[in-house]
Amino acid sequence: MAEVAVKGTSGELQNEIYRVVRTKPGQTTTRTQLQEDINAIFATGFFSNVKATPEDTPLGVRVTFEVEANPIFKAIRINGNTVFPAAEVEALFQPQLGQNINLREVQRSVQELVKKYQDKGYVLAQVVDLPKVSPDGTVTVEMAEGSIETISIQFINKQGETSENGKEIKGRTRDFIIKREMELKPGQVFNKNTAESDLARVFGLGIFDDVKLGLDPGQDPRKVNVVVNVAEKKAGSIAAGAGISSASGLFGTASYQQQNLGGNNQKLGAELQLGQRELLFDLNFTNPWIAGDPYRTSYTINGFRRRSISLIYDGGDEVRVLNNGTDRDRPRVVRSGGGISFTRPLSKDVFKRAPLTASLGLQYQQVRIQDSDGDLVRDNAPQVNDAGQVVGIGSDLSFSGKGKDDLFTLQFGLSGDYRNDPLRPTSGSLFRIGTEQSVPLGQGSIFFNRLRGSYSFYIPTRLTKFTPECKTVNPKRIDLQQKARGICPQAFAFNVQAGTVLGDLPPYEAFSLGGSNSVRGYEEGDVGSGKSFLQATAEYRFPLFSIVSAAAFVDAATDFGSGSNVKGDPAGLRGKPGGGIGYGLGVRIQSPLGPIRVDYGFNDRGDGRLHFGIGERF
Repeated sequence: MAEVAVKGTSGELQNEIYRVVRTKPGQTTTRTQLQEDINAIFATGFFSNVKATPEDTPLGVRVTFEVEANPIFKAIRINGNTVFPAAEVEALFQPQLGQNINLREVQRSVQELVKKYQDKGYVLAQVVDLPKVSPDGTVTVEMAEGSIETISIQFINKQGETSENGKEIKGRTRDFIIKREMELKPGQVFNKNTAESDLARVFGLGIFDDVKLGLDPGQDPRKVNVVVNVAEKKAGSIAAGAGISSASGLFGTASYQQQNLGGNNQKLGAELQLGQRELLFDLNFTNPWIAGDPYRTSYTINGFRRRSISLIYDGGDEVRVLNNGTDRDRPRVVRSGGGISFTRPLSKDVFKRAPLTASLGLQYQQVRIQDSDGDLVRDNAPQVNDAGQVVGIGSDLSFSGKGKDDLFTLQFGLSGDYRNDPLRPTSGSLFRIGTEQSVPLGQGSIFFNRLRGSYSFYIPTRLTKFTPECKTVNPKRIDLQQKARGICPQAFAFNVQAGTVLGDLPPYEAFSLGGSNSVRGYEEGDVGSGKSFLQATAEYRFPLFSIVSAAAFVDAATDFGSGSNVKGDPAGLRGKPGGGIGYGLGVRIQSPLGPIRVDYGFNDRGDGRLHFGIGERF
């Protein structure tokens, strides 16, 4: 070789060619090596055409590399991009603008663009062809983002099969019930993160045993068909039984539950108890999302006839009996009526978890005070000592004084749930406020307004390390892990509740204090029943092993001396203190229904009580 020359460019690009070619003056070369040099020049990315021309000269062979440089990079065009703003995409190529186009650098930026899609969950996005360079310096990239062509529903069995005995599995659930829970729609770009959230919402309907997602090629090879595979649960259940009790005599019960009425995810429940003395029932229907409503409004309609031994007229140190000649008979409160309530998340985006929820309801109930035989009673008997002397007056059991009242009420509530986990919260807060206004109609003409509020908050901690997970978790990341239902769920939990009634107050509507959901260590309702109250609880919750955790607690409550303001002073006549403190320890056993709660509490009077429940106190 006598000489190596470059034709078609100069400056830095010419120097780049001399740097990558192996053919040098004074050395021998071959056609194979020249081809390798051509490939090396192409590999720099700056050139669209390269050829090598050898020729003889008096001094020897001269090789001229004739090149055609790419134009100056002036613009980038991404065809098929609908996800990212143009400026955001152009920023990936910005450092290259104003220079000769380098296809290697362009390809790196294209890979960054694809990674950007992947990081955002657009896992089907890809570049379908090599970047194209136009003479005016515009680079064009063709993207196939993975748009959704169709979304279909396919029913499967628990084994994941789509047919049984040669027949396609038919489901009860209507397609739109599933599709309306999905943020993904035909025409949108498939997003893995959105799909996972959609599946979680569909599964959260509670009517499926399993929910899976399948992807099939669309008629357009750049698009995809989304298939939602669902395995339905048995939606209906029937139960029946019979028994005998001193309160009801011989009775029989029957119940029916339907979780997916008509394939519309509507819920219907019915419970009936027929006894020798009376008929009790509870009927309810819930539509969790009114069809066509853009705000996910739900409603519940119910009718009922319920009976209970009221805590207002029970417990305490003094025994108050009914004025019906029966020794130590206790009042039964029978409520018959019905109502309707609406609930709506306060969020414009129905696919995001809305922390704020509002509710509005209307209810009527007739309240009757009865004895164990089902007869109407008006008051307690006067208190009589062992000598037969009257030492305390009787008290009315209803507001009207006739043993029965009518209650028409309007209810409004607002709640905000900012907890990291609704079942086992370890951080965040929850508040509920509500008002209930009665309309003075019917027996008793009752007119009152009830105000009530509750606030809970949780502070994550790591005081104890009984489980291996608690010993290894990084305390700086504990809250992030707990938000994902991670390891070592322990926290300080606090709750404050308060309420008051303005205006009339039927005695059976007073606030009852004491018991498993109030002050533990006291029997149910034994602290007091007042027109106003304040209640507070502090707990330390921590895991012990496997599915068992524990809690240390302190409870306190007071009725602010308002017990005497309740008609007939039922708390005062029973010697209830009106305030109390409880403290103790408990265990929680995780179950599909939620934590099974077992607490043993001591009260400030030196007594102790065992309490049971399902779910945390708050």
